[in-house]
Amino acid sequence: MKNSKFLCLSVLAIAISISGFSQKPYDKGIGLRFSNTYYDVVAATFKFFVSDAGAFDLNAGFGLKGYAYGVGPGYNKVRPFNLGISAAYQHHFEIPVRGGGFAWFIGGGLVGYRSFSSEGDYDGFGFGIFPTGGVDYKIPKIPLAVSADYRPTFFLTAPNYYDSFYGRNIGVSARYTFGKN
Repeated sequence: MKNSKFLCLSVLAIAISISGFSQKPYDKGIGLRFSNTYYDVVAATFKFFVSDAGAFDLNAGFGLKGYAYGVGPGYNKVRPFNLGISAAYQHHFEIPVRGGGFAWFIGGGLVGYRSFSSEGDYDGFGFGIFPTGGVDYKIPKIPLAVSADYRPTFFLTAPNYYDSFYGRNIGVSARYTFGKN
């Protein structure tokens, strides 16, 4: 019992000390996210901090996924149109640099998309979860933040010919920032 109390107090002390060093460089940001995913190649992004270290990143976007099936010169191409939304929680850790504003983050989130296609096996809804990690930089003296992230996504449901895991989800964002400059 004493060991478990000691462990809980140690974890709490570490969490408090880490969060003490994580200071948000801005309150909110709105902009665009570009990624290599089929459900949101281009997405509007809105990021807002709920604490000094914790933020939510909301995205809504669209994309195309290309498929080819068959052999020879007569093969068929399918290019479903996709609309997607995602929400992620990110916990930030400051990277001490001159001028500040640089942090790395980890977290996780949910994604949902709707694929539109005349081919039935490519048409339908998808829903998944993802861990996320990346870096965020608030450029000093101007209201602009840029970030890069990685989101390997596990789909719980998807149209028949879509993969259940997408490990190449890499994105970059640029946001106009509000507050605490």
